[in-house]
Amino acid sequence: MNSINSVSEFHRLLSLPEPRHPLVSVINLAESVFLEDKVWKGFINRFYCVALKREVKGKIRYGQQHYDYDNGVLSFTAPNQVQYLDLQHMECGSGHLLIFHPDFLLTHPLASTINSYGFFSYAVHEALHLSAEEEDDLITILSKIDKECQYIDKHTQGIILSQIELLLNYSNRFYERQFITRKNHNHQLLTKFELLVEEYFNSDATVQQGLLTVQGVAERMNLSPNYLSDLLRLHTGQNTQQHIHEKLIEKAKEKLSTTNLSVSEIAYALGFEYAQSFSTLFKKKTQMSPLEFRQSFN
Repeated sequence: MNSINSVSEFHRLLSLPEPRHPLVSVINLAESVFLEDKVWKGFINRFYCVALKREVKGKIRYGQQHYDYDNGVLSFTAPNQVQYLDLQHMECGSGHLLIFHPDFLLTHPLASTINSYGFFSYAVHEALHLSAEEEDDLITILSKIDKECQYIDKHTQGIILSQIELLLNYSNRFYERQFITRKNHNHQLLTKFELLVEEYFNSDATVQQGLLTVQGVAERMNLSPNYLSDLLRLHTGQNTQQHIHEKLIEKAKEKLSTTNLSVSEIAYALGFEYAQSFSTLFKKKTQMSPLEFRQSFN
């Protein structure tokens, strides 16, 4: 797998001059020409990338799936994500790329908080679609970052990172707006999620495959785990793991109150490898042990 390690190397691959700052850059896509290089057939960026794209014609592949970039979208990638570009069908269109190396965050609070922005782990088809006004807000921020890259002094890092943090906070707001405005689509996703969880606990999957995981249910829905959790949290107040635990406890209560199965047998039937793990979770969620709950019905 090819690796793009520096901002300077990325500039070279887009036929651009050396960046004004070695660790951060705002790239104008209209001025970029992708070099015919084997690196695009499979590469890993070592930096963060925020892509605001308009009228970009082309395809990008994550894993085994292609996604069109024909519409203007805002997308995010964290370092070390595997990507593929189809240069034969690529037209840069217009827009901007903000790229910044993790080293640029060192000694700044954003170094520890950037992982809280879940959209860096969203899939490409979960990108943010902006209104014209939202797009203008972000372009203003990108322009300020680009201008500040001309100055490298003791103030540069703090000023640029404050603008990056502002952009990320705006993006949080815009994603919440998108979750709300796409009600019909999101309602279908929530219904599908409920059905998948219910079917899993009502089938032999718990015995054959073990506990239902956030990763497992997200894959079944063709969503990234962070996107699914953020969607659920906004609409229900609970993330994916909390929903899974809620359904698991509901099924455990049902078995404890209506069957004579032992606690170990119930734990195994729900996908637990160890009965103690089940008992610990049950008590944490209900303030009673499984046996105490069963005895409350006698």
